[in-house]
Amino acid sequence: METSMTSDLLRAYKEAMELDQVDPRSYSPLVLAYIGDSVYEVMIRMRVINGGNTQVNKLHRRASRLVCAGAQSAMMGFLEGELTPEELSVFKRGRNSHSASSAKNASITDYRRATGFEALVGWLFLTEQFGRLVELVSLGLRGLGELSGNKTGAGECLEEGGSEAGGGKCLEESGAGKAMEESSRPGKENIIQENDPCDTKN
Repeated sequence: METSMTSDLLRAYKEAMELDQVDPRSYSPLVLAYIGDSVYEVMIRMRVINGGNTQVNKLHRRASRLVCAGAQSAMMGFLEGELTPEELSVFKRGRNSHSASSAKNASITDYRRATGFEALVGWLFLTEQFGRLVELVSLGLRGLGELSGNKTGAGECLEEGGSEAGGGKCLEESGAGKAMEESSRPGKENIIQENDPCDTKN
């Protein structure tokens, strides 16, 4: 029922915006990642605001922790073994694509894996596989300790009184620490900064 409602909403949007029918397979991996980036961020923002009203800068910091290249790369560590051959192919195409932009606050490896993740999200969205999209994002967030009743997940570490170091510790304990080690190592720029830390693809 929910998938049908989402499909109806997307169909109504396409009609209102006078969009042409385009085969998602015709899009390049970077175009898939372009739309996937926005789709994933909306999903994360919906989860963040579900906790109720709070200061927007705090909402931004909580969301940024999960949309950074390091977090997306870590999520792929939990997802790769669960992907179908077609999904894995989409991810690898995105990961291996050469982008004109460069990683600002993430390692090259994390940046490329994050691009692959976003390409996969974009492809699932454009092919209207909404149930599968939610399933994979949920699995990745569960791997980061953000779901299943975990109250000390990566996002929760950034509540008032938390610290950047504390946030890194939570990710390490949830299993994502190794994947994010490069971007949080002392002496390097930490991905958790107030000035849009996840602005690595603009």
